[in-house]
Amino acid sequence: MIWLTQTQKFGVFFTSAGTLLFLLGVVSLFDAGLLAMANISFLVGIFLIIGTQKTLYFFSRPQKMRGTICFAIGIILILTKHSFFGFVIETFGILALFGEFFATLVQFLRSMPVIGPFLSHPMVAPVVDKLAGVRVLPI
Repeated sequence: MIWLTQTQKFGVFFTSAGTLLFLLGVVSLFDAGLLAMANISFLVGIFLIIGTQKTLYFFSRPQKMRGTICFAIGIILILTKHSFFGFVIETFGILALFGEFFATLVQFLRSMPVIGPFLSHPMVAPVVDKLAGVRVLPI
C-alpha cells in the first residue's frame, strides 16, 4: 500500500482532474478553456505530488529541455486560443518529458485484473510493448 501525505493526495486529485479535463478538451474539439484548465490542474498536481524543488529539477534537466520547451510553448499557445497547434506541440513535449514512464505504466496495467489479460494477450503484447518502449529479451 502506498502511503501519501495529505498534500500528495490533493496532488493526485489535481493531476487526475487535469488528465480528465485534457481528454474532455480534445473530445470537445480542442476547447481552449478546457485545455487551459487541464494544463493548470496538471501542473499544480505535479507540484503537489513531488514538491517544488524536485519538479523544477525534473523540468530543468538538460536531457529534458526539449520536452520542457515544447510543453511550455504548447501551454502558451493554448492560453492564447491557438488550441490545436498548442495541443500538438504540447503532446510532443509530454512524450519527450514522460515517455520513459510508459513502460512502467504498461507493466502496472498488466497486473490489473480486467485490463491485464488483454495487454498480455500474445497478439496484443508485442504491439503494446513496441509502442510503450518495453524492452523484451530475445530469449
